[in-house]
Amino acid sequence: MVKKDLVAAKLAELAERAARVRAKCPASVQALAADLDALDIVSFNLMLAVQLCADIAAHVTTDERWLPAKSLAEGFTRLEENGVLEASTAERLRRAVGLRNVVAHGYGRVDAFLVFAAATEGLSDFSNFAREVATWLAKHA
Repeated sequence: MVKKDLVAAKLAELAERAARVRAKCPASVQALAADLDALDIVSFNLMLAVQLCADIAAHVTTDERWLPAKSLAEGFTRLEENGVLEASTAERLRRAVGLRNVVAHGYGRVDAFLVFAAATEGLSDFSNFAREVATWLAKHA
């Protein structure tokens, strides 16, 4: 059975990370690219937000004894396959793992355009994830 308190704590931290991204992201991609400190803060918090989603996926998958995921991205597939996430949310989070990997592993300079898009258009993916997981937990766990 899924540990609701653990998932709730991670969902609360996810909301905090998204709030930090909103608070620290400048109004334009040019401003973000010019402010390396803001780029670092926004990138780091986006990376941690994706990681939190992946951690939640791993906890739910393990606790429910579903087929283990072989990658972070596959964790979202497991949640989709078992009715936790909508297909669109799972797909967007699978793609977000790429940005997380660039930031986490330092695969070259972080692209300010990608970070800005994630910080402005992509934050709804985290709120959708949180809502879908919370809805599923209320019904199934």
